[in-house]
Amino acid sequence: MSLLAGLQNSATAPVLALENVTIAYRSGEQEQTVVEGVSFVIHPGEVVALVGESGSGKTTTAQAVIGLLAENGRLTRGAIRLNGTDISGWSQKRLDGVRGAQISLIPQDPTTSLNPVQTIGEQVDEVLRIHLRQDRRTTREQTLALLARVGLTQPDLRARQYPHELSGGMKQRVLIAIAIALKPALIIADEPTSALDVTVQKRILDLLDELRRENGTAVLFVTHDLAVAAERADRLLVFQDGAIQEQGPTLAVLDAPASQYARTLLANVPSLNPTPRTPRTGSGEVIVSVENLVQEFPLAGRKGERFRAVDNVSFSVARGTTHAIVGESGSGKTTTARSLLGFQPPAGGRILIDGTDITHLKGEALRQFRQHVQLVYQNPFASLDPSQRLFDIVEEPLRNFNRHTPAQRSQKVHEMFERVALPASMLTRRPRELSGGQRQRVAIARALVLEPQVLVLDEAVSALDVTVQAQILRLLAELQEALGLTYLFISHDLAVVRQIADTVSVLCHGKLIESGPVEQIFSRPANPYTRELIEAIPGQQHRVFARPS
Repeated sequence: MSLLAGLQNSATAPVLALENVTIAYRSGEQEQTVVEGVSFVIHPGEVVALVGESGSGKTTTAQAVIGLLAENGRLTRGAIRLNGTDISGWSQKRLDGVRGAQISLIPQDPTTSLNPVQTIGEQVDEVLRIHLRQDRRTTREQTLALLARVGLTQPDLRARQYPHELSGGMKQRVLIAIAIALKPALIIADEPTSALDVTVQKRILDLLDELRRENGTAVLFVTHDLAVAAERADRLLVFQDGAIQEQGPTLAVLDAPASQYARTLLANVPSLNPTPRTPRTGSGEVIVSVENLVQEFPLAGRKGERFRAVDNVSFSVARGTTHAIVGESGSGKTTTARSLLGFQPPAGGRILIDGTDITHLKGEALRQFRQHVQLVYQNPFASLDPSQRLFDIVEEPLRNFNRHTPAQRSQKVHEMFERVALPASMLTRRPRELSGGQRQRVAIARALVLEPQVLVLDEAVSALDVTVQAQILRLLAELQEALGLTYLFISHDLAVVRQIADTVSVLCHGKLIESGPVEQIFSRPANPYTRELIEAIPGQQHRVFARPS
């Protein structure tokens, strides 16, 4: 009997069993243990979710299962059994025989996981060609059937296209097609929907569920999104600092988490603990007024033709309140935000901020205006200059606008650090020495040092772990209360929007679908598109209203 046949016929064993797995990374002459004593099993057709914050060891554990640890990583102890056979000591060549055939990976980032110079069809063909001995025509027929199976329209067209011609959701479906091509016993899904809009995320997860039920495939689901895990997993394994804090059936862990860490994680998930705040009305005075905004861009290769990204959008924001703009990728929300910041003059309509029409501001007048409206970017790892000290990063806006003496600037920087709850001892550090949450606090301090009236937050918490996200949201609420700030909050995370915003505008393909108080829109959405967005929020059926933190 061949080795693969032996793996396939071990019906009595779990699909996957980890026994006391310990993993270390070497740095120079030193070796650091990053995963220690991890044990769990997965049975056919079961979904087991590894959940925890960044650095908790969940992805390293999943990489070890499929033999894809970094070069400086190694299994120092334990066994990894695939259908009863210990594969932990296998060579890469030997593992190639089971990758795809018995165990497949759906990676996190669909943009970087596909070869940009190969067509979609060629990339799906490849996995079939490696493992199956058949002619080119049969292989292509199977590829087209797989693309259709994962819900891609016009599979023959998609097979001829390159990755850059597909949306993020379409690319993720291609990765799923590759993962299921050989009907593996186990699929490892590593944050497979973290970069996708909530509605696309739901469709992808529904597809995985359907494929699992049809083929009895087991799924090892790696995620920091506890709401998704709560909705989709049979069992949860909560990771912290390289070890499992607790594991059990999903409902049991949600209803009665045994560890303080799990209780804290769950308490910080907005969709599991919906807490809409009492709406602010501010002073009632309108500080931001967007009237019939139109933004257009030229279409590449089509002389004279333009794409309308924002189409007659209007809304107003009361001073001291938070207004959210929500919608899927391509809805026009970020383009609208950039218009408010003066980055792109509108093709039509006007924007008034504190009574000033910024539509036609240019040159020095536009530069001076930007002191009053500041931006916090999505990614705290990319928005800070890695070569600068934190003091210089926060001080720079004051120097740019020639504000204050050096001593006064220093005092201002120290005050801002205190306000965002960072110790002054960090001022001499550089961004690489900080965590994601600390970096975002620095970005907020930099945005606030000029004492703006309006802060634009473009997906400002979407790249953060759930506990860090909760800390930043609390900080934003405290700053708004203390400084009377007005927030424009751009997000595709409707659970967070419900928690932080007073009013909301819903955009779809550049058009305003509906707008109003948050609770009105969430409780009584008037538009089917809005209802679809709200219904796609993960974890809603597993809400916990009184969990202690």
